[in-house]
Amino acid sequence: MKKRSLKMALAGVAVMSLIAGACGGSDDAATEDTTATAETTAPAAECVTPTPVKLQLQWFTQAQFAGYYAAQDQGFYTEQCLDVTILEGAVDISPQTVLANGEADFAISWVSKALASREGGADIVNIAQVFQRSGTLQVSFKDKNIMTSADFKGKNIGNWGYGNEFEIFAALTAAGLDPAKDVTLVQQQFDMAGLLSGDIDAAEAMTYNEYAMVLEAVNPKTKALYTAEDFNVVSYEDEGVGMLQDAIWADGKRLSDAAYVDTATKFVAASLQGWAFCRDNTSACRDIVVSKGSKLGASHQLWQMNEVNKLIWPAEGGAGMIDAAAWDRTVSLSQSAKNLEGGTVLTKAPDAGAYTNDIVTAALALLSANGVDNTGSGYMPETVVLTEGGN
Repeated sequence: MKKRSLKMALAGVAVMSLIAGACGGSDDAATEDTTATAETTAPAAECVTPTPVKLQLQWFTQAQFAGYYAAQDQGFYTEQCLDVTILEGAVDISPQTVLANGEADFAISWVSKALASREGGADIVNIAQVFQRSGTLQVSFKDKNIMTSADFKGKNIGNWGYGNEFEIFAALTAAGLDPAKDVTLVQQQFDMAGLLSGDIDAAEAMTYNEYAMVLEAVNPKTKALYTAEDFNVVSYEDEGVGMLQDAIWADGKRLSDAAYVDTATKFVAASLQGWAFCRDNTSACRDIVVSKGSKLGASHQLWQMNEVNKLIWPAEGGAGMIDAAAWDRTVSLSQSAKNLEGGTVLTKAPDAGAYTNDIVTAALALLSANGVDNTGSGYMPETVVLTEGGN
């Protein structure tokens, strides 16, 4: 699928050469008169008036968004002459809707959810794919013998709804199971209480959040914490039905405005620098998130930071680059996965303007010019020990 192309004139020989190296002989260079032209330079020595920016998150404050909080805390946004306000999410907040309505400048959203909104008329564009891999799991006790999604048949399968269930439908479809007949879908709270009580056979979980919750719980039989050996885990990424998740989305209507493109480039650069900082400073980023008012404990947030890093790093083509194959897989699954009514997330493939790598390419050039490692080729995850309740 051809990407939306934005014509951006990047001042500075070093930045220009870096972008030329990143783009190679790509045919993505824009020639259309309607696209934006923006000067994207390293920030001036003196920032007179910072550009105000609002970022809408898709959930409450936690390490899932640590890179943005770190960019704010460490002054990376300030270095780009940006004054960033981070808007916390909630159950009833749709980031892509907030963005489309002009109430935020950028938003964090899963790709399938955002594309559904785009098909419904929201002019939003993916400008940086931060999470390169899916972190969604289905977790069950060993005695349920649920090893793959094919084993969901006849079981109570927990799901959160709100668009978080799309991968479950994709897995059921791939396994030849009818979600209306072959399984019982159970509305799950955003915790693991239903699994631990036995009401749910396989509970939806993120590697970085709910899976940790069961490992922080006390096994009533042993009086010790549960361990990974007590559970079976079905990874949708491993099952081949993982969909792209956290991405930075921009207002498509404003991408013809050179000033907005310039702001977007600087915002993406500073945000990715924040994620690079969190890759190399997991404990510091845990502390930043906790200080911002996270309701989850310190050991839980350290686990979350470590697991989120695994979804981002290493980033072979550079952090935030949108991989065409992963994009196409997400689109294909969104068109084929059947829900309870037999419908699908998308009725057709999104148009060519649904994503662009132009902005993130420019942002990565800025980072490279400043000596920031944006691939994390040597990244190694840490070992995190959870405590009861995640405290």
